[in-house]
Amino acid sequence: MSKEFEIVREFEVDVPPEKVWEAITTGTGGYLWPMDPPEPRVGGSGPFGSTVTAWDPPHRYTNRSEDVGFPTQSVNQLDYTIEPRDEGRRAWVRYVHSGIFTDDWNNQYDGASKHTNFYLHTLCEYLTHFAPRPVTFAQLSGPAASQTTEALAAVGHALGLADDTAAGTKVSAQGPGGRTLDAVLDYRNPYFIGLRTDSALIRFFGRGHWGAPLGISVHDFAPDADAEANQSAWQDWLNGVFSQS
Repeated sequence: MSKEFEIVREFEVDVPPEKVWEAITTGTGGYLWPMDPPEPRVGGSGPFGSTVTAWDPPHRYTNRSEDVGFPTQSVNQLDYTIEPRDEGRRAWVRYVHSGIFTDDWNNQYDGASKHTNFYLHTLCEYLTHFAPRPVTFAQLSGPAASQTTEALAAVGHALGLADDTAAGTKVSAQGPGGRTLDAVLDYRNPYFIGLRTDSALIRFFGRGHWGAPLGISVHDFAPDADAEANQSAWQDWLNGVFSQS
């Protein structure tokens, strides 16, 4: 049965509103995934076939799609309101994701809500530590064996994280090819793990909770970053965690 949903989040970040605006319109690869920038006008084209319905730089941006392309969702709208704080040195952001889910509403809403928390946290990490540096983006999914609720715990163990290692802790994580990654564990809960190194944001998505394989995204800000090499290295690592060749 089709049913409307709305996910609302508000947060503040220690960067000017203009920097937030750049991130959500032209810098999405730094925290989400690369998207074509919206056409800068009301009625213009937005990402994934959406239409820009509000455009007031750097304060308001909304895009809406009524042909999402997924069988579980028919309408999708993203709305950002950005206001200055502390004479423009900081920004307050209100984010509203709304639309219509057409199937398995509770599961779809739970997944979207929890992913929203992680993506917005990653946006703040990007804004605080890396923006506006150019990014090289890679993403990958694990094998079928990673499509379980226990998969993220297995990844945590493979990284060398103790069960009680909390977000905010400096860690020496075990990455691809036996490399040690000096990082901050910037996010951790039963659904997601986030690592921040001096040059990258590495995100782990425990999507087995919603019936999908575990995912990894790598936002690499190093000048010599190689997307194919990152994807291949982390894919081999992930396959090894779940004993796949």
